[in-house]
Amino acid sequence: MFVQASVTDFVLNPIVNAATDFISSAGYPAIFILMTMESALLPIPSEAIMLFAGFAVSKGELTLFGIVAAGVLGNLVGSWIGYAIGYYGRTDLLERHRIFHVNPEWLRKTEGYFERYGDATVFFSRMLPIVRTFVSLPAGVARMPIVRFSVLTVLGSIPWVLALGLLGQAVGDNWETWRHNLGYLDYVVAAAIVIGIGYWLVQRRRRDQDGDAAAA
Repeated sequence: MFVQASVTDFVLNPIVNAATDFISSAGYPAIFILMTMESALLPIPSEAIMLFAGFAVSKGELTLFGIVAAGVLGNLVGSWIGYAIGYYGRTDLLERHRIFHVNPEWLRKTEGYFERYGDATVFFSRMLPIVRTFVSLPAGVARMPIVRFSVLTVLGSIPWVLALGLLGQAVGDNWETWRHNLGYLDYVVAAAIVIGIGYWLVQRRRRDQDGDAAAA
């Protein structure tokens, strides 16, 4: 775990330092831009952004309402970018691309899944590290109605952004310690994602083998 934390810090610390310097100098616009970038699939941790913003609230430099509004609006705009990538790039990146190729049946299943469970998926995913950044892609691929997607994104982002802002305000100078503590939650979520992808690949390979056997 120590090695993992060290590698993570080596990668993220320069990003976090740049982000906090940006917030210190630009305030609300910086929070908006950084949260937009985070929701647009870039590796900028929202935990660091909003915890530091909450710290700024504790010093009287910013307001809680202001940082939450900037953070949620940034999440929304960034999610539109991710959604657009999935929506407009699904043919080239999924149906034709050799590496990321999936067949039309998978696309139909994705669309069916989002028709049945898309509301809960988008809403709750906004409160999970890592997943919250990437859920816009499959929503775009599935052509989820943009208005519904936007409303659910806002509703799901508010608890996450508000909780981090309140935590940063409460812990004050210790915001960076809490960022490291929350980082362990990232490991749990990442492990679950890897296990899920591995399970999906195994199941897909079995289905392909069964199909080949049936054809033979």
